Amino acid sequence: MKETRNWTWHIVAGAFIFVFLGLHMIVMHLDDVVGLFTSGVGATDWESVLGRSRMSFFAVTYVLLLGAALYHGLFGLRSILFESNVGRAWQKAINVLFWLGGLCLFAVGVFQAVTTFLHANAAVG
Repeated sequence: MKETRNWTWHIVAGAFIFVFLGLHMIVMHLDDVVGLFTSGVGATDWESVLGRSRMSFFAVTYVLLLGAALYHGLFGLRSILFESNVGRAWQKAINVLFWLGGLCLFAVGVFQAVTTFLHANAAVG
């Protein structure tokens, strides 16, 4: 039952990544065509980057995308490792390592997203 729930979240995270990574690709690589956020300047020009950094929508979606990508990737790698019939002790070690590593990476990413958002908005005022 627990593995079924974890697998379901793995699939949900994959779908979430598909949608929000697609949005990221549109904004970063097709915005000259679509013109949603840059209004005439390139997606990587400083004015455009600073403008997106000021939007809470981007900070929240980057954090959600990071969480979904970490879960999806680490759970997928964990599943591959467990299928190689490692012992119970190795399974526990892998679980602990992935939890700690995933939480550390998530904390660094959240810190970066929040710091960028706060600094970009402080520059306005």
